[in-house]
Amino acid sequence: MNFTQLLSAVRECPESVSVPASWGQGRAVFGGLMVALMHEAMRAKLGEGRPVRSLAVTFVGPATPQVPISFEVEVLREGKAVSTLLGRAVQEGQVVTLVQGSFGDGRPSAIEVKAQPAVDMKPLEQSAAELPYIKGVTPEFMRHVALRWAIGGLPFSGNDDRRMGGWVRLRDMADGPASEAHLLAMVDAWPPSLLPHLRQPAAGSTLTWTIEFIQPAPKLSTLDWCRYCVETEHARDGYGHASAALWTAENELIALSRQTVTVFA
Repeated sequence: MNFTQLLSAVRECPESVSVPASWGQGRAVFGGLMVALMHEAMRAKLGEGRPVRSLAVTFVGPATPQVPISFEVEVLREGKAVSTLLGRAVQEGQVVTLVQGSFGDGRPSAIEVKAQPAVDMKPLEQSAAELPYIKGVTPEFMRHVALRWAIGGLPFSGNDDRRMGGWVRLRDMADGPASEAHLLAMVDAWPPSLLPHLRQPAAGSTLTWTIEFIQPAPKLSTLDWCRYCVETEHARDGYGHASAALWTAENELIALSRQTVTVFA
């Protein structure tokens, strides 16, 4: 199943969604896909007028590919402008992913602060070649995502640059409007920002993730490339703290992201 088919599956039957092994990340389902599916389940509980403002994610445990997952959503409160939802992805009786979402209408305001300029990076045509999917070397889900490095080093390259990033889009997509679900997969497709600091392979994963979306969202196609950059702010004792941003190719800010990551090295 491709990305679009999985989004359709969770909308049609959130009580039981089996994710193919091709979306694996080690022993688990790719985390960006898990959150994208939970976003779709949450979105189905709301009207069209309240776009997502923020998602706070905890990856409680690994979700196993090819085993049914239930995406459960509770509406905690619906106020005049903001709806707060809690989502649980449950597999074999255990919570594997927990998401708190805030969805809110815009409102008149006297305050407007422009976004910081996008991080400077090599143009798409001058960036490194698209990272290939290599069975047994790259995560399985990389067959569905295209990355082109423009900042920092690849994982396990011994590069101690605090920043890492480049260009990203989903592969094998039909042309159509990109939703926040697509953007979630693109942001989380990048490896933990600590991995380039290592000189040999080691396991690493996201523990918690908070992402905030700029609304109204820039108009994007599913075929468009986006710019991404993450900066490691601190790392010690096997944990790292990083902030990131996603922009359009034209430098419009799309989303702001923070992660606590773990690394076993």
